[in-house]
Amino acid sequence: MDSVLRAAAIYLVLLVLFKVAGRRTLAELTTFDLVLLMVIGEATQQALLGDDFSLTNAVMVIVTLIAIDIGFSLVKQRSTWFARVLDGGPTVLVEEGQVLHKRLKHARLDEGDILEAARSTQGLVEIRQIRFAILERNGKISVIPYE
Repeated sequence: MDSVLRAAAIYLVLLVLFKVAGRRTLAELTTFDLVLLMVIGEATQQALLGDDFSLTNAVMVIVTLIAIDIGFSLVKQRSTWFARVLDGGPTVLVEEGQVLHKRLKHARLDEGDILEAARSTQGLVEIRQIRFAILERNGKISVIPYE
C-alpha cells in the first residue's frame, strides 16, 4: 500500500511541477531539458520504488500510475473546468500583427520564438505579417497569416 500512495503522490507532484514549468518545456526540448528530464526520471524511480525493487512492487506502481492517468482523463471528459485546469487552453500571443507582451512574458517566450514558428510553418519573416499567433495546449505555436 505504501508504494501505491507514493506513486499517487509523485504523480501529483510531477503534474504540478510540469504545469508550473509551462507548455514551452513540453514542446521544445533543449539539451538541458532532456538531461533534466532524465535526472528527474531517475529520482522519480527511486522515490516510487523506495527500497523495494521487487517485480510485484514495480507492477503495483505502474498500475497505480496508469489508473490515475485513466481516472484523470475520465474526469476531464466530464468536466471542462477540470480539463482546463490540467491542460490549460490556447493563448493568443499576437493579434492583428501586434505582440501581446504580457501574455508572451507569462508564457516565457519571446518574439524570436514566434518568428521561428512563423518561418517554419508559413514562411513569414515579420511580426506584422501575422494575423494571429497562438500558443496551443500542446506547447506548439500556431501562426495564422493575413490573407
